[in-house]
Amino acid sequence: MLCGGCFCGAIRYQASGQVFNATNCHCDICRRTTGAPCVAWFSIPAAGYRVVRGAPARFRSSDHATRTFCPICGTQLTFSDDGAQAEIDISTCSLDDPAAVPPLDHTFTGSQLPWLNLADPLPRYMRNRSAG
Repeated sequence: MLCGGCFCGAIRYQASGQVFNATNCHCDICRRTTGAPCVAWFSIPAAGYRVVRGAPARFRSSDHATRTFCPICGTQLTFSDDGAQAEIDISTCSLDDPAAVPPLDHTFTGSQLPWLNLADPLPRYMRNRSAG
């Protein structure tokens, strides 16, 4: 069981199930919605995600995806793609122990900021894993 929540503590969640697709995403939308140069995410089966305190706000960030965040402090919590309803992506750094789920690759490096110098040996994908 992984536990986490927002910065101010208003939202708490539990996540269970097999972790997959742990990544650092460099896409424009992730950057703009967080104000960060990239965002660490991981996926689990959607049935394994449960909010145990508070009520996250929802934001439709594109024509195919919804993000949740704390309406008080703004911490981004999840990403859900309409085309993959059986899974949910959770922002790794919203975990109580983000070190428990290290990223295994970098996605959307075609959008990576030119001043962000990556020194790790993780695989890099210009878009998502299936598109290369």
